[in-house]
Amino acid sequence: MADESDGLKSDVKKEVKKKDIYTHDDEDLEQKVENLKIEDSVTLHRHARRIAFRIRLDNEDLIVVNDGQSIPLPLAKLKRWQWWTLIVINICFLLIGQVVAVLLGRFYYDQGGNSKWMATLVQTIGFPILFVPFFLFPSSKQIPTTPTTSFSLPVVLLFYLIIGTVIAGDNMLYSVGLLYLSASTYSLICATQLAFNAVFSYFINSQKFTALIFNSVVVLSLSASLLAVNDDSDRPLGVTNGKYFIGFMATLAASALYALLLSVMQLSFQKLIKKETFSVVLELQIYTSFFATCVSTIGLFASGEWRTLSGEMDGFGKGGLAYVMTLVWTAVAWQVCSVGVVGLIFVVSSLFSNVISTLSLALTPLAAVVVFHDNMNGVKVIAMLMGLWGFSTYIYQNYLDDLSMKRKQRDANANGTQLTS
Repeated sequence: MADESDGLKSDVKKEVKKKDIYTHDDEDLEQKVENLKIEDSVTLHRHARRIAFRIRLDNEDLIVVNDGQSIPLPLAKLKRWQWWTLIVINICFLLIGQVVAVLLGRFYYDQGGNSKWMATLVQTIGFPILFVPFFLFPSSKQIPTTPTTSFSLPVVLLFYLIIGTVIAGDNMLYSVGLLYLSASTYSLICATQLAFNAVFSYFINSQKFTALIFNSVVVLSLSASLLAVNDDSDRPLGVTNGKYFIGFMATLAASALYALLLSVMQLSFQKLIKKETFSVVLELQIYTSFFATCVSTIGLFASGEWRTLSGEMDGFGKGGLAYVMTLVWTAVAWQVCSVGVVGLIFVVSSLFSNVISTLSLALTPLAAVVVFHDNMNGVKVIAMLMGLWGFSTYIYQNYLDDLSMKRKQRDANANGTQLTS
């Protein structure tokens, strides 16, 4: 019976790890398994997973949600309306922050601003704002879903430096795109990041490529193609066909690079950082933004554009004070957006955060029509509708995946309830 007991306990340990059910540490897991009463070897062999479920119920410090992420107990104790309130607040942060940032970026160019490096710098220079949620909501008692990273600090910092440099380059591409495109056209092209994300997730993160996802990729690609051949009558003054093409390609490349960054960051959580808590996600945002800011600052001075800033301020259409406030509030808006992104990753998931971010790009053209009176011609309307259709099919696929996961979770809960009864 002793040999059978040891075998059963070994099965339970494997099941606990396989089902992403974690306790404080290995010693705690060993103690919980050793305390199990072995009575019926056949029954226990058959229901090892239910035993693992009981171990999870005994854990007082965290719960495990469908995607395997650990959530602190205070968040788990929230009532349903409180949880939804947090989600709505973070969605508002993301949507308002991104829409306002894009509109202010276009306003900067319209009123006489011409520094691409300055437009790049303001996208990350407000990163100290992220220290507010970092210190207000520390991730205490968070248990990593996998062992702590075995990589040295220099390796992790090198990773942050590389990602920060790529982010600075990506922001520069966005700045070039916004310089030569209207806000509505720019945002519609940016929406293609969802299609790029699906492709990169398939190759890098092993995400399945279903018919609905394929439909989303094709529709979003066709939407971008329509904008490529569109004779944009409301393009900024002085923008030739050649500059319009440069703006289009820069924005498309920026969207692809951003999607690649998301997939690489997700892979880094699995292979390098090996945990995804609120603090860790914020740290990633802070460190990469810091390095991106350093690279952008170097670019600003190396290019010589810093010499033109005084002239830009004097010649700004709405005055020098408006020039400064435009840059300041653009920086603030991007960081408000970042808080929303991180908040949704923490409360829901990284996928949901990315989807809401893409939704804001579909709302920006409507805001541009109101603020800048952009011309929404027939091609733009069709492109926007196609973008919404691609977005909807992507959402529906994730809805189906969520239903499937919830069904599996209910089955696991039912098995655990039967065992405890």
